[in-house]
Amino acid sequence: MAIELRQQLKLTQQLVMTPQLQQAIKLLQLSRLELSEVIQQELQENPCLEEVAEAEEGDLPREVADEVEAPEGEPAEAPPENREPTDAEKVADIDWQSYMEAYPQTGLSGAREEDERRSLEATLTRAPSLADHLLWQLHLSHFDDEERRTATFIIGNLDEDGFLAAELAEIAEAAGVPVDRVEQTLAKVQSFDPTGVAARDLRECLLLQVRALGIDDPLVGRILEEQMNRLQKRDFRGIAKALGVTVEEVAAAARVIGRLEPRPGRAFGGEDPVYITPDIYVYKVGDDYHILLNEDGLPKLRVSQLYREVVTRDEEAGSEARAYVQEKLRSAVWLIKSIHQRQRTIYKVMQSILKHQREFFDKGIQYLRPLNLRDVAEDIEMHESTVSRVTTNKYVHTPQGIFELKFFFNSSISRVNGEEALSSQSVKEKIRRIIAAEDPRRPLSDQRIAEMLKAADIDIARRTVTKYREAMNILSSTKRRQVG
Repeated sequence: MAIELRQQLKLTQQLVMTPQLQQAIKLLQLSRLELSEVIQQELQENPCLEEVAEAEEGDLPREVADEVEAPEGEPAEAPPENREPTDAEKVADIDWQSYMEAYPQTGLSGAREEDERRSLEATLTRAPSLADHLLWQLHLSHFDDEERRTATFIIGNLDEDGFLAAELAEIAEAAGVPVDRVEQTLAKVQSFDPTGVAARDLRECLLLQVRALGIDDPLVGRILEEQMNRLQKRDFRGIAKALGVTVEEVAAAARVIGRLEPRPGRAFGGEDPVYITPDIYVYKVGDDYHILLNEDGLPKLRVSQLYREVVTRDEEAGSEARAYVQEKLRSAVWLIKSIHQRQRTIYKVMQSILKHQREFFDKGIQYLRPLNLRDVAEDIEMHESTVSRVTTNKYVHTPQGIFELKFFFNSSISRVNGEEALSSQSVKEKIRRIIAAEDPRRPLSDQRIAEMLKAADIDIARRTVTKYREAMNILSSTKRRQVG
């Protein structure tokens, strides 16, 4: 077969993601704080952008775009005589010699003010970790060099809850000491604060606390040493039968054990709390709701007048300089337009959510309706992916509390008689209220809760109740049972 060249005409359609479109999509899914960081970065990288206290009508992106697209050979209109001086004229009018004499750059100015300020070490604080707290106690305790080295290995092998995560043989090998020496040192470390630290399991942790607190109830010690598995399952009847005591005595001992700390390192673990700043506020004024976008701390942008004149009036600028400024101007205009479009899209999505979930804003979670992305997308005439990006990592402050925008989108639960379906969030709220009102001595099983919901005209299976209960971090009926 001979090899030959042929020409074929083919018509295809494809979506090309331009850099501007990629930037607009990226801005759409950013939270307010993330958007503020992006704007600050653009202010540093793009000289054509500048921040103003209030947006001015003369700085609209449309007018800037018109100037950028103006022909280079077109003569500029003569400015009026009484116009304000431009930024370039202001800079040119500065007497730099007098400025340098008045403000010498010696590095000594303001030295007195700096000396009166507190040092950086006096202003920065860091909460001590569990390891820091234990090492501080180690240095204040009477340990010989071998014990101090072994104790350091023990402290270094504690997890965030304060439990020893390594075997004694491993610590002995690493420290170069016998295993019995490690056990002696471990007993000393277990006497440190917080009580129960460096335990090898939950049983040992609780027993250390019982001894340190001087709890002399022998039943408490027997339960911890012999019936720990049944205690975790709250099988009080099985414990009473195995130990030959009454259920009431077991319940009293369980209440004492329940006041102990199962995680000694809890006070030192975890990160600092992260506070949520809402991106949207919804206020009720009279019978109407008003939507307000949170733009606090968000810089307002405009295109620098100085660089506009480089493109439109400065004939001495070279072609490379003009091309560079034109590119930066187009980038600045597109960024401002993208931010404005982002704010309008968020406003439209919140308007649609408010229209679909009006009863929730009036009465609460129990009146939340089923809603999906398609409903909002069809309402505002946008694509579902756009709505999904808008509702990502954004929070709204409502009269009912602060919620993520994703919270308003949930699946539906059918009714028995075929009436309008309920949202999954409202069903979860009903389950939570049923469990909160139950008798703690006779907690309701998941099957019983499902039967109660069906009696209330909610068609739900037992496994669905279990899934919703676990999603709300609620224990099972056997672990919720209280005796005595």
